[in-house]
Amino acid sequence: MTDPGLWYTICILTVVTRAGQTQMRAVVQRVSRAQVTVIDESVGAIEAGLLVLLGVGRSDTEGDASYLAEKIIGLRIFEDERGKMNRSVQDIGGGILVVSQFTLYGDVRRGKRPSFDDAAPPENARGMYEFFVEQLRKSGLRCAMGRFQEMMQVELVNEGPVTILLDSTKLF
Repeated sequence: MTDPGLWYTICILTVVTRAGQTQMRAVVQRVSRAQVTVIDESVGAIEAGLLVLLGVGRSDTEGDASYLAEKIIGLRIFEDERGKMNRSVQDIGGGILVVSQFTLYGDVRRGKRPSFDDAAPPENARGMYEFFVEQLRKSGLRCAMGRFQEMMQVELVNEGPVTILLDSTKLF
């Protein structure tokens, strides 16, 4: 049985639909610890909970961010006393660490150098990133952040591995 004090990771990605619309998408990975460092300074860390890497696209809305925040808060990926994934980050009293990551919009369908055309410009992405964090904090969970538009080092240890995919348009 896994200790409910384990840290977990949720990585937010974005998928491009055929119509060219972007939608937020989450890749969930269980980890045993997570921390963000900028120039040798720890700027965000959690003891137990979720790490969220967030990519914001040009057409992402507050509705997309709210949907994913709510889904992530209630996502039952922590094991109960019988070893079943039945508990959420709220159930275990965990925290959430959110890190912005525009490179999740890297598109390599035409060659080997990624295009980031569908990533939101920084001034729009920052607002959506902060809105997403605000939605998480409204749940009462402790929420730490990386630094927007900074070179960061993200450390984590994957547990399981367990990987779950989510997106705001419910494609899967």
